Amino acid sequence: MAAAGRTTVALADDQELVRGGLALLLAEFPDIELVHECANCAALLTALAARPVDVIVSDIRMPGLGGVEMVRQLRMRNDATPVILLTTFNDPGLLEAAMAAGAQGFLLKDASAQTLHDAIRRVATGGVLLQPVTPGVVRDSWAGQGPDAQIEPLNAREVDILRLVAGGYSNKEIARNLHLAEGTVKNYISDLLVKLDSRDRTSAVLSAITRRLI
Repeated sequence: MAAAGRTTVALADDQELVRGGLALLLAEFPDIELVHECANCAALLTALAARPVDVIVSDIRMPGLGGVEMVRQLRMRNDATPVILLTTFNDPGLLEAAMAAGAQGFLLKDASAQTLHDAIRRVATGGVLLQPVTPGVVRDSWAGQGPDAQIEPLNAREVDILRLVAGGYSNKEIARNLHLAEGTVKNYISDLLVKLDSRDRTSAVLSAITRRLI
């Protein structure tokens, strides 16, 4: 068991130097506990079956089982552990694949230690991280292939909440920012998932971006 307030993390990267460097970065933060350090996603899945964690951080591209397929396998076995996928390339296609599989985060490998730490804490509390790809890049990459279904118009409050969700804010942070009760924010997000025909916050944000709602 992790100490109170600590976030347990599993890490996977096939490059030993990168994996070791990430482990050292995470060791700088007393509120993070690295539980598993694996050289591939297959080993990570095995380790997680023995001891679950709060957040998974994995390279998106590795020989054999890659990060995106690893997320798919987790979701197929009803494992909802938040996943942050790391990439060397600012590629919206990779972001789309990651989010479609059910990942909560997408981050460049050259991000700072503090950015990685903040990303882990954010997804651990229900947030999403769509950085560094901007909405405009996602829209351009989905041009001509975005969702065609008409949806019920969103009101100004719903748009405000979606923008904060896209920024990675938790329900509590959204409530504080908009001077709402946290329960009210949860109700808004539940309604948004229905309106946008989305299974989770991440897919709702992507749906809103492609429809130019935010």
